[in-house]
Amino acid sequence: MVAEAESVCQTSVPVLEDIKPVDKIPDAVLESSILQFMPSVRSGSFADIGPRRYMEDEHIHIDDLSSHLGSVFEFPKPSAFYGVFDGHGGPEASAYIRKNVLRLFFEDANFPQTLEVDDVFLEEVENSLRKAYLLADLALADEFGVSSSSGTTALTALIFGRLLLVANTGDCRAVLSRKGKAIDMSQDHKPIYPSERRRVEELGGYIDDGYLNGVLSVSRALGDWDLKFPHGSSSPLIADPEFQQVVLTEDDEFLIMGCDGIWDVMSSQQAVSLVRRGLRRHDDPEQCARDLVMEALRLNTFDNLTVIVVCFSSLDNWEPSPPRQPKLRCCSLSAEALCSLRSLLDGSASS
Repeated sequence: MVAEAESVCQTSVPVLEDIKPVDKIPDAVLESSILQFMPSVRSGSFADIGPRRYMEDEHIHIDDLSSHLGSVFEFPKPSAFYGVFDGHGGPEASAYIRKNVLRLFFEDANFPQTLEVDDVFLEEVENSLRKAYLLADLALADEFGVSSSSGTTALTALIFGRLLLVANTGDCRAVLSRKGKAIDMSQDHKPIYPSERRRVEELGGYIDDGYLNGVLSVSRALGDWDLKFPHGSSSPLIADPEFQQVVLTEDDEFLIMGCDGIWDVMSSQQAVSLVRRGLRRHDDPEQCARDLVMEALRLNTFDNLTVIVVCFSSLDNWEPSPPRQPKLRCCSLSAEALCSLRSLLDGSASS
């Protein structure tokens, strides 16, 4: 069993309709929110090979991004960065991205710097992240040690002050707990989903038994260059990320980031409820990540497993969980038992 702290990912999920773009956050909302609440960020992670022969997952979690990158970079505080990379076709692609992600995302992509979060900064961050994903995809094409059949999904999350920004390519998933309610912060990129199927088919691809071109179970990924057209051409398989953003409030408790091995066997709400109960017991996000992995294994997941749990506030700010309703057991009586019960009741009534 493999447990890692710094490196590292379905119950059926309903078919999603077209993914709507995330609305921009007005400056006034950001400014007033900052005065009211500031997250206190801490995280923990856990990874396991599961029933597979090889581990193809990688991950990274950095709770203090400014200190980690050094004084050259200026970001609003707190600043944090997290990523889950679920490889396929071998571990080369995910391992390369994990090793080079900070360079690709913050140096090569010319990541914007500022001490204040506003609409201009948000737009620049989104553009920089999109560029970073595409640079990472091209780097895999040019890397001698990465097979053209190797690829990886990429789920990343950034925290700047109260801003949470999630970027996703593939079928890893980020889920926010808001007062115990699960809120998906990413959409799984499955070939069977209507918007992804349309895009794939319009670009000459096809879906066979849920697989892109009969081969790949995701419709977006980094790498997999044997399924992509030459540089500059549109392909059915793309690396473009989709974004979700939110201004964190005192109602936002934690974020779960997990590979599809988790979501293959449990829903977003089930995961949130499990982690929330764990945090109430021991307040340890790493133990919660481990508990989530162990639960997926108990439910007979068939994949590698990786989880990151990021906490935003102390337990003092949490509302109590609603009390559980007692479970009532129903049983049936045989005809003979029913007659005996009726005779007993009739005898009691006559006396």
